[in-house]
Amino acid sequence: MSKRLDYNQIAPLGAKALGSVYGYVAQCGLSAELVDLVYLRVSQINNCAYCLDMHTRDLVKKGVAVGKIALVQAWEEAGELFSQTERAALAWAESVTRVAETGVPSGVYETAREVFDEKQLVDLTIAISLMNAYNRMAISFRNTPQAVVEHDRARDR
Repeated sequence: MSKRLDYNQIAPLGAKALGSVYGYVAQCGLSAELVDLVYLRVSQINNCAYCLDMHTRDLVKKGVAVGKIALVQAWEEAGELFSQTERAALAWAESVTRVAETGVPSGVYETAREVFDEKQLVDLTIAISLMNAYNRMAISFRNTPQAVVEHDRARDR
């Protein structure tokens, strides 16, 4: 197997630019829990193990119930477990992430506009776009999920 590339070391200015966007999202005014739910859903769609592990851990640290985290993938079937805001954000995240397939239908847009003001929707779209970029970096360069690192450490003891 070939050596994994550490894109943070190879292209530090590019990694720093992504980090700056991440910092913007963290302070833009959207709820940190909402952003992490969206990051988790985008990472589920993209099948990014590294990011799935990270955002699950982040949500657990924020006190989000494991049952809710487990149902992010099936949020539409989870009834009132997800708020109206969360449901609109997750629907938006799915459609934007799958833009080549969905074209982001008008109904999804209208629902998002009913819940989010203009700046919030733009910020949410920036967050979704950023996570799609991070997923592509982590998958392409085979980032190792923390759970795997911990498993390997325990096995080597």
